[in-house]
Amino acid sequence: MSGKNSIASTGGHIRINVQSFETVYNMYWEKIYAICYNNIREIEPAKEMVQDIFKSLWERRENLELENVNNYLVRAAKFKTFEYIRNKVSQQKHVCIKQQDCSHSSNCTEEHIHFNDLKQKVNILVDTLPCQCRRVYKMSREQGLSNKEIASSLLITERAVEYHITKALSVLRLNLSNYSI
Repeated sequence: MSGKNSIASTGGHIRINVQSFETVYNMYWEKIYAICYNNIREIEPAKEMVQDIFKSLWERRENLELENVNNYLVRAAKFKTFEYIRNKVSQQKHVCIKQQDCSHSSNCTEEHIHFNDLKQKVNILVDTLPCQCRRVYKMSREQGLSNKEIASSLLITERAVEYHITKALSVLRLNLSNYSI
């Protein structure tokens, strides 16, 4: 059986099911990995990106009707690598700023401990949020996606994205009110 024959098609659109997913995974894993790796030159993060792309494809299979699986996966790989590079640059800037701050501060260790404590509390609180709210918050704050990008990715309205972000921030503010910056 050829790869194309096992992919369910409805009116020019491809529907993902167990067989078609396995076929697509086997046909495209190496290509998508190559795109990710060639853009970031890091083996493990590239593998994780590919897994995330295919995981997303599987999780969204009920709502997706693809005209061209190759184009969809290539775009997803380019988006993932762009997102990874953007986040890495952002993290490097924060580390650089933090190092500069620490070089001027006599109590850098104490600040670092408070920062890590706050970060841990935020992560715990975020993990307690309802599933969709948590997903939206992480996409917004950790991945740096715009409301429009989040809405498109999760197939919800921008207004719903705003609602979830507002709800998440409200929970964080309420539970972190004793922290001062």
